[in-house]
Amino acid sequence: MRLARIEHDGDAVYASVDGDQLLLIDGNPFGSHSVTDTALPLDGATLLCPSQPSKILAMAVNYRSHGEPVAVPQPFLKTPSSVIGPEVAIELPRDAERVDEEGEVVAVIGRRTRNITVDQVDAHVFGYTCGNDVSARDWQRADRQWWRAKSADTFTVVGPWIETDLDPAAVGFRARLNGESVQEANTSELVFSIRECIAFISQAMTLEPGDLVFTGTPGTTAQLSAGDVIEVEVDGVGVLRNPVVDAP
Repeated sequence: MRLARIEHDGDAVYASVDGDQLLLIDGNPFGSHSVTDTALPLDGATLLCPSQPSKILAMAVNYRSHGEPVAVPQPFLKTPSSVIGPEVAIELPRDAERVDEEGEVVAVIGRRTRNITVDQVDAHVFGYTCGNDVSARDWQRADRQWWRAKSADTFTVVGPWIETDLDPAAVGFRARLNGESVQEANTSELVFSIRECIAFISQAMTLEPGDLVFTGTPGTTAQLSAGDVIEVEVDGVGVLRNPVVDAP
């Protein structure tokens, strides 16, 4: 199943992606729900971030190609206020000297998750989507905390939908800047697997349905400039596309 969250008649509603159409969902997709016969065309639909997270965690330095490996998983928080969906512009803050893309595979939590083991993770994950952990590098280096470097407005990009049938152990993904490849990796290369990261987080923090876990970015990331278009593609999911503009 592919689950999308869309704008429809002024409201945010959930829909199942069925080929080139969207079938509206009745009820809570993270609980009791049913797929209706009400169909809308996928082409032209306004896709939103596919969940409404109460919290977002992201894994630092989880690919050896991105930095020196760490001894234990290193999650950090990103704010829900920084979330945008597909085709929404990433805004470059006026006083940030360098802002980079970070393509990632993102796990979407499906049920309340606390103190679980690695073997229990799959039962608590709803599915996976594409993510872009946009980062202001000069702020990241200068500040003791990453609150503005990682959570400035529009810096958490998620979509286009959630794929519920995906094995997280070996998922290929890539990022393209203006059509040119800038990142490519597979989750089999992670220092700590997606399952290990979620189990680790759950030992200290309760995850709720719809919460997001960004699982790490590989290699050297690319700088964004106004006028760019950045795409993150996850195999088995789809493509997350966003233009880049200067903040007003």
